[in-house]
Amino acid sequence: MSVETPDGNPIIELRGLRKAFGNHRVLRGLDLRVPAGKTLTILGGSGSGKSVCLKHMIGLLKPESGRVLVLGEDITDHTEHQLVPVRTRVSMVFQSAALFDSLTVYENVAYPLREHRDWKESRIAERVRECLEAVGLAGGERLMPAELSGGMRKRVGVARGIALEPRVILYDEPTTGLDPANQRRIGELIGSLQERLQVTSVVVTHELELCFSVSDRVALLKDGRIAVEGTAAEMKVSEHPAVRSFLAGAQDSAEAGSGEASEGGRYGS
Repeated sequence: MSVETPDGNPIIELRGLRKAFGNHRVLRGLDLRVPAGKTLTILGGSGSGKSVCLKHMIGLLKPESGRVLVLGEDITDHTEHQLVPVRTRVSMVFQSAALFDSLTVYENVAYPLREHRDWKESRIAERVRECLEAVGLAGGERLMPAELSGGMRKRVGVARGIALEPRVILYDEPTTGLDPANQRRIGELIGSLQERLQVTSVVVTHELELCFSVSDRVALLKDGRIAVEGTAAEMKVSEHPAVRSFLAGAQDSAEAGSGEASEGGRYGS
């Protein structure tokens, strides 16, 4: 399975990333190549640095050392201004959905279009409808975020994420806090969008069911590095100690004590 785009470059590549917050070292020389047109899941325990890794891919965090290449472009030292065009091609769906609570569903999905496209309102409205239909929320334009269930909020976040027709979609713990039925719906949505839109997807999760339902490849993050990587089928039967330990639910004490909320909040949310 190729991890390269037609021009011979990986769609996203992380080279030797190191990142610490105070005395806490999170990434310790992490290397990762993201397959083009596939779904790669970064699997790992709570607090292992999965979200930190993801945020480097869109420039929300800067490494202390190492390089970040996105669509063939080295974005490691980009300013916020230089990152704008990158973020129109690489979209991130945040763990909390990150909706604007004072805006309707329509206004939330329309927001990136108004920021980055010089379109008439009629064209914006058409694109918003397309995006909401794609996530199963047709007709919900006038709802406010407070009126939405947790699963609906996640889907609005995805609708906003696909509004600019990105080449890459990054999902940060997309099923956290959802009941099993909604977790399955989100997993099905990720799979259907990847197939229909022909995008590259990177999913950060600690949920095994989601991981194995959507992934073409899986990378296990442990101790600040990718411990092992392979296809979903290979990971299920892997005898690598880190994989067997994770699948059995036996995380080391450092991971168990960190908590994913700390990763998302303290470490760069």
